[in-house]
Amino acid sequence: MSNLTASPPAATAEIRGAEPRTLSAFRLNLMRAGYLLMAVGLALVKWPLLLQAASQPLIEGAMLCILTAVSLLAFLGLRYPIAMLPILVFEVLWKVLWFGIVALPHLLANTVDAPFESFLFNMLFVIPIIAVTPWDFVWNRYVRTRGETWTRIH
Repeated sequence: MSNLTASPPAATAEIRGAEPRTLSAFRLNLMRAGYLLMAVGLALVKWPLLLQAASQPLIEGAMLCILTAVSLLAFLGLRYPIAMLPILVFEVLWKVLWFGIVALPHLLANTVDAPFESFLFNMLFVIPIIAVTPWDFVWNRYVRTRGETWTRIH
């Protein structure tokens, strides 16, 4: 028998009340569309560059590898949309942070050039990801639900 036991009944009820158990097939398929957009888009744009990663500047090579890994995880999201939900959240968070911290000051200062505009356009592909992410589920699962224990329960 395992040393880990189930949560006490009161905690289980609290978790059940805070976290929806599943999403509808429609919402799961919307998420799959988001994963597909991420996976295929990154595969088409980033995978061909992998053979040249060693010759790129350090940060560009690292970003290429990170985005390739994200695309592989997005492909897993097609099969496991709920389990891979943090990938959708990560995609939204880093792009929203970039927009607010990097892009917005440039836009307000009117210091936008052609490469910036091109990059900004590519960043706008986050809009469908924002739309298909089940934010109520994210809130309930990662904010309202009690976290996992840090120690063993005897």
